[in-house]
Amino acid sequence: MAVYHEAFKLQTDARPEFYDVTKEVKEIISKSNIEDGVAVVYSQHTTCSVIIQEESHDTNYNGTKYILQDLLNLFQELLPRCTSEGQYMHPGPKHVKWAEDELGEPAAWALNTDAHLRSCIMGRSESIPIIDGGLELGQFGQIYFVDFDGLRERERIVRVQVVGE
Repeated sequence: MAVYHEAFKLQTDARPEFYDVTKEVKEIISKSNIEDGVAVVYSQHTTCSVIIQEESHDTNYNGTKYILQDLLNLFQELLPRCTSEGQYMHPGPKHVKWAEDELGEPAAWALNTDAHLRSCIMGRSESIPIIDGGLELGQFGQIYFVDFDGLRERERIVRVQVVGE
């Protein structure tokens, strides 16, 4: 059994956003030379997720595909965007002080509890079968890296681990 790992970086926007990473993952599968196995696509960031969703050709004015905007709209009802301290229990004053003192982060960057909760619900990885060298995504499936934390632009890392023969 072989194991192959590769990571790539994304520059995310200062708003919740979906990034289609299907092409990059398929390229990594090809480089792995694994014909039958499984690929795990993973986010190491606690405010991000990896999901498989249908290709939706229509987009809104921001360029977000309709099916993905529908997901954001649902989350807005379930877990409203964190806009002020005290809206959610997290982060508490100790965590905010730690982030300011240890990381040099402004307190406003701590207003991302909704992003953490959304990531918990959606999960941070997908496991996808590889059969005859190809990903089994179904007819319309695409792999999306989701950054729910829209407080600032930042660099994110997507990890892909392939196991098989």
